[in-house]
Amino acid sequence: MVAEVLPAARPAPVAPAVDVLPGAGGAGGRALAALLAGGRGERVLHVHERPARPGRAAPWPAWADPEVVAALGRRGVRAPWEHQVRAAEHVRAGRSVCLATGTASGKSLGYWLPALTAAREAGPAAWGGRGATTLYLAPAKALAADQLAALDELAVPGVVAAVCDGDTPPDERAWVRRHADVVLSNPDLLSRSLLPDHGRWAPFLRRLRHVVVDEAHVYRGLLGSHVAAVLRRLLRVAEHHGAAPVVVLASATTADPGRTAQRLTGLPVEVVDEDASARGALSLLLWQPPLRPARADAAADEVAGAGAAGAPAAGAGGAPGATPDGPPAGPRRPAPAEVAELMADLVVAGVSTLAFTRSRRSAEEVALDAAERVAARRPASTGAVAAYRGGYLPEERRELERALRSGRLRGLAATSALELGIDVAGLDAVLLAGWPGTRASLWQRVGRAGRRGEDAVAVLVAREDPMDTYLVHHPEAVVGSPGEEAVLDPENPHVLAPHLAAAAAERPLRPEELGRFGDPDHVRALLDVLVRRDLLRRRAAGWYWVGDGRPADALDLRGAGGAPVAVVESATGRVVGTVDAGAAHASVHEGAVHVHRGRTYVVEHLDVEAATALVRREDVDVTTSAREVTDVRVLAERAHRSWGPVDLRTGLVEVTSQVVSFRRRRTRDGRPVGGEEPLDLPPRTLRTAAVWWTVPEEVLARHGVDAPDVPGAAHAAEHAAIGLLPLVATSDRWDVGGVSTALHPDTGVPTVFVHDAAPGGAGFAARGFAAARAWLGATLEAVVACPCAHGCPACVQSPKCGNGNEPLSKPGAVALLRAVLEHADEDAPPPPR
Repeated sequence: MVAEVLPAARPAPVAPAVDVLPGAGGAGGRALAALLAGGRGERVLHVHERPARPGRAAPWPAWADPEVVAALGRRGVRAPWEHQVRAAEHVRAGRSVCLATGTASGKSLGYWLPALTAAREAGPAAWGGRGATTLYLAPAKALAADQLAALDELAVPGVVAAVCDGDTPPDERAWVRRHADVVLSNPDLLSRSLLPDHGRWAPFLRRLRHVVVDEAHVYRGLLGSHVAAVLRRLLRVAEHHGAAPVVVLASATTADPGRTAQRLTGLPVEVVDEDASARGALSLLLWQPPLRPARADAAADEVAGAGAAGAPAAGAGGAPGATPDGPPAGPRRPAPAEVAELMADLVVAGVSTLAFTRSRRSAEEVALDAAERVAARRPASTGAVAAYRGGYLPEERRELERALRSGRLRGLAATSALELGIDVAGLDAVLLAGWPGTRASLWQRVGRAGRRGEDAVAVLVAREDPMDTYLVHHPEAVVGSPGEEAVLDPENPHVLAPHLAAAAAERPLRPEELGRFGDPDHVRALLDVLVRRDLLRRRAAGWYWVGDGRPADALDLRGAGGAPVAVVESATGRVVGTVDAGAAHASVHEGAVHVHRGRTYVVEHLDVEAATALVRREDVDVTTSAREVTDVRVLAERAHRSWGPVDLRTGLVEVTSQVVSFRRRRTRDGRPVGGEEPLDLPPRTLRTAAVWWTVPEEVLARHGVDAPDVPGAAHAAEHAAIGLLPLVATSDRWDVGGVSTALHPDTGVPTVFVHDAAPGGAGFAARGFAAARAWLGATLEAVVACPCAHGCPACVQSPKCGNGNEPLSKPGAVALLRAVLEHADEDAPPPPR
């Protein structure tokens, strides 16, 4: 964390010479040689060495079932690590636990050992002689499928495990309810299907002893708030059926994992965070791509960069769904293009490589670029590189996972879908095309390499982005700081109210149960609102659901804004894939180019109401990017800080955004093709939390910002602040949006807004308000330190600005931020969350 406003930019670190980079044998050595070939060593700004360490084993617990121990032994587990045994002992004793150790530290054994042992123990007669059951919840379907494959390989006698998710047909779900001891699912199905139908799941729920929440660090922001409510609904329903399950949370190493776990579950939680597993050495390289060639059309390797810049996402420089008016001009090679080249070189050198990208389109284009490079140099390796992302059909994902495990795939470009604990053992190198948003995500992704205890290499390739540029020049902010604490607000009324309705529909809410969901007075006030809306009825015994249908059906845990949009090939009716509803207006509008598994499609029609985009297969050499206009209105102020003449506020706002046009650009170099084409799409409205600051015009004038320059100064400061917000909050640029204006009607003065991209807010803007001095101080330092003269993507340009990065004034942003910070006071300690 930045603790204070730094008065001057720090000098860039001297790039280490190749001969002082760490040496490594085997695949690690081959990876370093391939990465540094061709004089690329000067691009390495810092090398972090994490040494190898031996593990500390412990005896098997006396209560562990011999068949379970034998099955684990057949998989090569001769003895458990100490942290696995500590976690298992807590679970066995009936204590909820958070196991927060490193990637590949074997967290799953800590919960499967007691769970499988309990499943083999005969239960009471009411259970039909069967043992206890376990509900395993993963944030991604692929992770649940991976855990099922691992349990199937264990083949513990008498234990039946099965996946039950949105892809499971109704007849299979019925079989799972009747026969499974271990059900692997996700919070979405739990909320929409299992809990509303809990009567049909009664035999399973009566025996429920363990609830596993895997990759718990993922549950932050809006998703985390929703999952906290779902878990409370689950524990309440389980209690109704006579069970009191232990909750086991497996998490990456984060700040205060115990407090996060307690906020997710509402239960007291034991923490096991001392990692006793063995691991190989890791070399983490912080990498800055080179300057671009003088002529843009000479850079034939910019294919991936243009696609990444045009990727749709929520938030900055406009509103949720904003995309740029083409890729902003920057002095350095785009990170995706750099990663594509590095991955190709690694694959040719025989190094199994996973590359993480920031968007679905970027994953496709990095894979295509790298595959072409590999095929040109080694034709026998054609087909060794592929993409993996959300939106693929389930059978496509499973096929890619099998190919990666078997070694048929040597290079994979993926989105965050492969960040989680999916077993992809055998990888030698991990490349990251940009900062992933949090340190927890960084180490999760880096941990995909070297999972068999061998030495590994990871490279963080900086994007042209304020946060990325700051971090590769300030390595202590990457490797010298603790992980972030997850930001979530279980009492967010926009989240909690619909879950209270769903809970009342599952079983009438009694007054003594209100404390389970938060402050009883707050919960009661929300229930009163639901009563006034004729959704609940208050009776002496509690609150009863009287609305139409099932309230759980309307819950959207992921905040996608509705059902995913199906991408359908018009000539055949075949479903090509899906696109999140919130991104559909900007990515699959009429005329948009959609990329799926390296193939390009042109959108013929977007049916918003039917959530369907009709496409035709067509080979095109252009990308498309949409333009969006945005407005913001202040609804309510929640807190206020005065820094002399500058006011800093946080509260509720209404953001209105509309995609109004798009333009085509050449894939090769990002140059425009034709003019801007209008679109007729409806506006979208979002009520959310924001932080904003106001600076009187006379203060700006005193700092050299005259009235004509205020719009560009405020716009540039907004972009830079959004880029640096992850330094103080567990957000990334895609979690927030922003609006700036030279004269806002609600404040009467120049104003900069930064808002959460989730309905009701996700806690990021509130964290920015609390840590405003550190946040805006780091923002000022990053802009000042950037060597560009007029502003670039590394400081004040945004890759998703709905106004095409116009107007922008880098000098004006520096002056505005100095004016804001001139009388800044110290930040208060973070409030409990």
